Amino acid sequence: MSISICVGRLVSACLLQPSHTYILFFHIGSTNHLDVINVAWVKKYLNSLTDVTAIIVSHDSGLLNDCCTNILQIENLKLNSYKGNLDEFVKVKPSARAYFSISESKMKFKFPQPGPIEGVKSKGKALMKMSKCTFTYPVNETPTLFDISVQVSLSSRVACVGENGAGKSTMIKLLVGEIEPQTGDVWKHPNARIAYVAQHAFHHIESHLTKTPNEYIRWRYANNGEDKESLVKVTMQFSDEEIKLQKTPYEIQFTDEESGKISKVKKVVAELVGGRKTNKQKDYEYEVRYAGSSVDSGEYLPGKTLKKMGWDKGMKAVDMKIAQRAGLYVRPLSTKNVEQHLEDCGLDKEFGTHYRLSALSGGQKVKVVLAAAMWNQPHILILDEPTNYLDRDSLGALAGAIETFDGGVVIISHNNEFCSKLCPETWVMDAGHLETKGDAEWMLKQDTKIDDQQQLTEVTDAAGNVTKLKGQKKKLSKKEEKQLVKKIKSKLKNGDPLDSDEEEFAIDKDLI
Repeated sequence: MSISICVGRLVSACLLQPSHTYILFFHIGSTNHLDVINVAWVKKYLNSLTDVTAIIVSHDSGLLNDCCTNILQIENLKLNSYKGNLDEFVKVKPSARAYFSISESKMKFKFPQPGPIEGVKSKGKALMKMSKCTFTYPVNETPTLFDISVQVSLSSRVACVGENGAGKSTMIKLLVGEIEPQTGDVWKHPNARIAYVAQHAFHHIESHLTKTPNEYIRWRYANNGEDKESLVKVTMQFSDEEIKLQKTPYEIQFTDEESGKISKVKKVVAELVGGRKTNKQKDYEYEVRYAGSSVDSGEYLPGKTLKKMGWDKGMKAVDMKIAQRAGLYVRPLSTKNVEQHLEDCGLDKEFGTHYRLSALSGGQKVKVVLAAAMWNQPHILILDEPTNYLDRDSLGALAGAIETFDGGVVIISHNNEFCSKLCPETWVMDAGHLETKGDAEWMLKQDTKIDDQQQLTEVTDAAGNVTKLKGQKKKLSKKEEKQLVKKIKSKLKNGDPLDSDEEEFAIDKDLI
């Protein structure tokens, strides 16, 4: 009888021959990317190999407990052997309890708090929305996602679960603007900052492997705090149709300040300079530079006009830059500050400042990507399978940081312990169809006032379901609605500002 050694991949295990005696090395990466169903298959398969010695390296406590008969521990550079599974090992070594409970972690992460958002008075107000979105990849005939509607607020704690290939990552890419839906709408609050750590997180740093983590973050935010990674999305690139609209002269109405005379001139906008401001009608205006003009800036056009001229993505880019800059006023982009930030996200100063990215382990690279995403103090944190490369101690530290984070969080993960500890809301994805579940009582408690002067009337869950709070305002009769519409229209016509209740009513009725 011959002896063979198999390393790493499940495909090797599937080729085992009954006439051989095998030593199977089963590495962490073999289960971290698998959903619950496939992990169960792996457990069953390993336990069926009666003539195979399997050496398993994993952070999955369930796998280690169900499949192992011996435990090897490396402590202080020494290898120690113990009989029994993980339960028996913990009885002998109580300090190893962190393998079972992420709350036992001694490591601590600390995330920067997001701070306020102009115009947002409630933690339950949506900052990101998807409405009736359907998406099909170009090579497919059947959609990957069907009629998806979700939303995320500062109070959101969402776990997105489902089998591999169900469409979870695709939905998140739509939500953050990595891809565009064929039908439906995706919206983000213009002042909100979003941190997104993708499933294959290393793609963020693949072109920067010769930099240290410190150098990478300083490169990424060197331009006045703007995130260079955020402007390469498909949804931020102009289409041929939009470029054609931008080059087509558009009739713009001007009023002479001295004479009051109104004139109309056809012009082409060359670029949006920035400097967004809000007029009395609560609409957004953008500073523009016209083609052929010697004046760099100083003139403004309403957002509605610029959208007709093909500048919708340009306005989103301006909004994003302004929001990102607002997140960096408290903390200069210095080597010392970045070094401390990396340490707060779990990467020691030695690795953060003196090691190249190419020399870091998978877990360390995830910490770098996470730290880079969190540098601009985001309001929403979106993590696509963040547990894949993190050990149990780091996982516990990440959970602790999320618990104390004041912004919204969406997590895709197969780690039930991690999700159940953090997330009372769940998005269940099944073959492109989404079902949302939420703990309404928890959401009511979390939907706190940001401004004590703002009266909360309702809380909205991820699917857009509205739960009315006690003490809500009296519903207006049709007569009262008509009177309020007339009052608001008069104010808008005269340029008078609306109060918060009038503004909310006007938005609901599409008056502004």
